[in-house]
Amino acid sequence: MSEKFQIVGSLLRPEPLLKYKREIEKREDITYPFYDDFKGYEECEAESTKAVIEKQIAHGLTIISDGEYSKSLWHLDFVWGFGGAKRYIAEHGYLFQDKDGQNKYETRKDIGLKITGKLSGKNHHFIKVYKRLASLANGHITKLCIPSPSHILGELSWSDNLGKEDSVYKDEHELKEGLTTAYKEFVEEFANAGGKILQFDDCLWELFADDNPHSPFTGETVTKGESERLAGEFVSINNTVIDFGHSLGLKIWTHNCRGNYDSRNMGGGSYTQIAELFLKQLKYDRFFLEWDDDRAGSLKALEVFKDRPEVEIVLGLLSSKTNTLDDEDRVLRLLEEASQIIDKDRLLLSHQCGFASCDGGNELTQEEQWAKIDQGQKIAKQFWGI
Repeated sequence: MSEKFQIVGSLLRPEPLLKYKREIEKREDITYPFYDDFKGYEECEAESTKAVIEKQIAHGLTIISDGEYSKSLWHLDFVWGFGGAKRYIAEHGYLFQDKDGQNKYETRKDIGLKITGKLSGKNHHFIKVYKRLASLANGHITKLCIPSPSHILGELSWSDNLGKEDSVYKDEHELKEGLTTAYKEFVEEFANAGGKILQFDDCLWELFADDNPHSPFTGETVTKGESERLAGEFVSINNTVIDFGHSLGLKIWTHNCRGNYDSRNMGGGSYTQIAELFLKQLKYDRFFLEWDDDRAGSLKALEVFKDRPEVEIVLGLLSSKTNTLDDEDRVLRLLEEASQIIDKDRLLLSHQCGFASCDGGNELTQEEQWAKIDQGQKIAKQFWGI
């Protein structure tokens, strides 16, 4: 199969594992990673992970994830694993765009985060998760996916964790420093565990795009200067942790997403509007970007990578949200268009996102998922010949 086709990371969970995940979603009186709260859960997760790793290898994937089977949500499990963080069931879930483009679609509600002490990334459960992945990958290259520092900085900054008399961190600056330290602690333990590739997933860039109608930062209530300042803070914390990872010999990748929940999305925003802010300034080695529909705008945004020959770009031209195969002519046309901007050997192909950013997954079957993965392999082989 083609080494030029990659997956973002997450894959649909099997029903035996989902039975435990659905129970986790409803319970506030449990402690991450929840193994002691549900008999048989740890064993089921381990068996399911082993099976999905074998499936990836059988389908010719050259870089293996654990399917994110250890997670309930793409980002929050990582924070639940920090020392000083507590999970709770919030009054409301996240609000996504429903399929009609008009109404809101509410997600699960176990998304609350409370900072109870100084954040720490030491002895994180994800290190055990990675070691299990590496032991099962049969010598294949592996990667671990976690949320970017900036995404978590954003979520925690916009919560009620700052500015109170009893707040652990008094303001955004203190929180940024504490979060940076926690991430560095985790990254160092990941490297010490033999990890080589760490992927930071991020959903915030398009909030700063002027053509995103759902952005809180492009309206009248926030000035352009304040918007650029906050974007700068996000770039800064990411680059600090990326630099640290590079100093330890790690490859640091990113996946940028516009939201992916039950085949719904969070909003719009084109890459051309945030290319100078994010694509050009972030020091990642590989960017997984979404171009599965018109929301992403023109491929001309890739021009900011012209003077960064060390950077690889994975074009998410395929959709993980649909249960049908993608239009191959469209994908090949856009691959050709992208190769006129960036050298062909620096490009790769993927679906725009994982198939199960949260454990419920998108609206397709496992058989349809693997058929879409096989199609991606076929298109990549046709375009690159390898």
